[in-house]
Amino acid sequence: MPSRIAPYLLYEDVPGALEFLGNAFGFRELLRYADDRGTVNHAEMELGGESIMMGNPGPDYASPRRDGHVGAQVHVYVDDVDGHFEQARAAGAEILNEPADQPYGDRRYDARDPEGHRWSFAQRIRDVPPEEWGAQSADS
Repeated sequence: MPSRIAPYLLYEDVPGALEFLGNAFGFRELLRYADDRGTVNHAEMELGGESIMMGNPGPDYASPRRDGHVGAQVHVYVDDVDGHFEQARAAGAEILNEPADQPYGDRRYDARDPEGHRWSFAQRIRDVPPEEWGAQSADS
């Protein structure tokens, strides 16, 4: 099996995250596990054949919104970034940056979910060699 990367995000309210990510960003719930008290401690969702996982790490965890800092941003490619943006905005996602063409060839917008996790959604609109936008390749 080839290597794949699946972000595992921690949420204080996993059921709320499942609902929001489905409504705002179009993710589809694949599974959820709850303990005897009904706490959802693991769930998985997918979008375009790629998956994310999430869990509730317990009472000592503080979400990025509550903790006051961001440690990561999840970047997702979609087929229609402008349509995706409209869906996210209509569902109440906090928009950090509206869709804009980037020098590296993507059209991208950034949003934050209710617990403070940052998301960027992009669509490749043109191929641009890294040297044309000031990047260096790993070989240089």
